[in-house]
Amino acid sequence: MDHHIPSENSQKEYHNEIKGMTFTKNFRSASAEEWYVFLPSYQERQSSGAAGKVIIHYNLYGNRDVFINTTIIWDDTELYHSQYASFIYILTDEIINRLVGFANTLVSVHAGKNSYQAEFISNDD
Repeated sequence: MDHHIPSENSQKEYHNEIKGMTFTKNFRSASAEEWYVFLPSYQERQSSGAAGKVIIHYNLYGNRDVFINTTIIWDDTELYHSQYASFIYILTDEIINRLVGFANTLVSVHAGKNSYQAEFISNDD
Protein backbone atom coordinates (compact mmCIF):
# COMPACT_ATOMS: atom_id res chain seq x y z
CA MET A 1 0.00 0.00 0.00
CA ASP A 2 1.49 3.33 -1.04
CA HIS A 3 1.33 6.14 1.47
CA HIS A 4 2.52 9.65 1.15
CA ILE A 5 3.93 11.77 3.92
CA PRO A 6 1.06 14.01 5.05
CA SER A 7 1.27 17.74 4.64
CA GLU A 8 0.71 20.08 7.56
CA ASN A 9 -2.84 20.66 6.29
CA SER A 10 -4.01 17.07 6.03
CA GLN A 11 -7.24 17.74 7.91
CA LYS A 12 -9.45 16.29 5.16
CA GLU A 13 -7.34 13.14 4.86
CA TYR A 14 -7.32 12.69 8.65
CA HIS A 15 -11.08 13.28 8.81
CA ASN A 16 -11.66 10.55 6.21
CA GLU A 17 -9.52 8.10 8.19
CA ILE A 18 -11.38 8.89 11.43
CA LYS A 19 -14.74 8.62 9.67
CA GLY A 20 -13.76 5.20 8.26
CA MET A 21 -12.22 3.88 11.51
CA THR A 22 -13.82 0.64 12.74
CA PHE A 23 -13.19 -1.71 15.63
CA THR A 24 -13.48 -5.42 16.30
CA LYS A 25 -13.41 -6.75 19.83
CA ASN A 26 -10.97 -9.65 20.07
CA PHE A 27 -11.02 -10.48 23.78
CA ARG A 28 -12.86 -9.56 26.94
CA SER A 29 -12.41 -10.56 30.55
CA ALA A 30 -13.65 -9.11 33.84
CA SER A 31 -10.78 -6.63 33.88
CA ALA A 32 -9.64 -6.17 30.26
CA GLU A 33 -10.72 -5.72 26.66
CA GLU A 34 -8.71 -6.02 23.47
CA TRP A 35 -9.82 -4.29 20.27
CA TYR A 36 -8.43 -4.30 16.74
CA VAL A 37 -8.47 -0.91 14.98
CA PHE A 38 -9.07 -0.76 11.24
CA LEU A 39 -8.36 2.35 9.17
CA PRO A 40 -9.21 2.75 5.47
CA SER A 41 -5.64 3.51 4.31
CA TYR A 42 -3.44 1.77 6.89
CA GLN A 43 -2.88 -1.86 7.86
CA GLU A 44 -0.42 -4.27 9.40
CA ARG A 45 2.07 -5.00 6.61
CA GLN A 46 2.62 -8.77 6.88
CA SER A 47 -0.94 -9.98 7.20
CA SER A 48 -2.80 -6.94 5.78
CA GLY A 49 -4.72 -6.94 9.05
CA ALA A 50 -5.69 -4.26 11.53
CA ALA A 51 -3.66 -1.06 11.62
CA GLY A 52 -3.48 -1.28 15.40
CA LYS A 53 -4.61 -2.83 18.66
CA VAL A 54 -6.09 -1.27 21.81
CA ILE A 55 -5.85 -2.97 25.19
CA ILE A 56 -8.06 -1.51 27.92
CA HIS A 57 -7.31 -2.70 31.43
CA TYR A 58 -9.69 -1.82 34.25
CA ASN A 59 -8.33 -1.52 37.77
CA LEU A 60 -11.39 -1.87 39.97
CA TYR A 61 -11.35 -0.41 43.47
CA GLY A 62 -14.69 -1.24 45.07
CA ASN A 63 -17.97 -0.50 43.34
CA ARG A 64 -17.45 3.17 42.48
CA ASP A 65 -13.78 3.73 41.78
CA VAL A 66 -12.50 2.59 38.42
CA PHE A 67 -9.14 3.51 36.95
CA ILE A 68 -8.34 2.64 33.37
CA ASN A 69 -5.01 1.91 31.70
CA THR A 70 -5.14 1.91 27.91
CA THR A 71 -2.39 0.76 25.56
CA ILE A 72 -2.55 1.54 21.85
CA ILE A 73 -0.14 -0.34 19.60
CA TRP A 74 0.11 0.73 15.96
CA ASP A 75 1.18 -2.09 13.63
CA ASP A 76 1.38 -0.08 10.41
CA THR A 77 4.99 1.11 10.50
CA GLU A 78 4.14 3.98 8.14
CA LEU A 79 2.60 5.66 11.20
CA TYR A 80 6.01 5.57 12.94
CA HIS A 81 7.35 8.44 10.81
CA SER A 82 7.58 11.73 12.70
CA GLN A 83 5.38 13.42 10.07
CA TYR A 84 2.45 11.38 11.44
CA ALA A 85 2.81 12.61 15.05
CA SER A 86 -0.23 14.90 14.94
CA PHE A 87 -2.28 12.17 13.26
CA ILE A 88 -1.39 9.73 16.06
CA TYR A 89 -2.62 12.29 18.63
CA ILE A 90 -5.89 12.72 16.70
CA LEU A 91 -6.39 8.95 16.43
CA THR A 92 -5.67 8.47 20.13
CA ASP A 93 -8.22 11.11 21.13
CA GLU A 94 -10.85 9.49 18.94
CA ILE A 95 -10.12 5.98 20.22
CA ILE A 96 -10.31 7.09 23.85
CA ASN A 97 -13.58 8.94 23.18
CA ARG A 98 -15.15 5.92 21.47
CA LEU A 99 -13.89 3.02 23.59
CA VAL A 100 -13.24 4.48 27.04
CA GLY A 101 -15.44 7.57 27.24
CA PHE A 102 -15.06 10.06 30.04
CA ALA A 103 -13.29 7.90 32.63
CA ASN A 104 -9.87 8.86 34.01
CA THR A 105 -7.38 7.04 31.83
CA LEU A 106 -3.64 6.56 31.56
CA VAL A 107 -2.72 6.01 27.90
CA SER A 108 0.44 4.50 26.49
CA VAL A 109 0.78 4.83 22.71
CA HIS A 110 3.31 2.68 20.85
CA ALA A 111 4.02 4.12 17.39
CA GLY A 112 7.78 4.14 16.83
CA LYS A 113 9.10 7.72 17.03
CA ASN A 114 5.54 8.88 17.76
CA SER A 115 5.20 6.88 21.00
CA TYR A 116 4.07 8.76 24.08
CA GLN A 117 2.15 8.54 27.36
CA ALA A 118 -0.73 10.76 28.43
CA GLU A 119 -3.45 11.15 31.03
CA PHE A 120 -7.08 11.76 30.13
CA ILE A 121 -8.82 13.26 33.17
CA SER A 122 -12.57 13.65 33.52
CA ASN A 123 -13.79 17.14 34.48
CA ASP A 124 -16.72 15.79 36.49
CA ASP A 125 -15.17 16.85 39.81
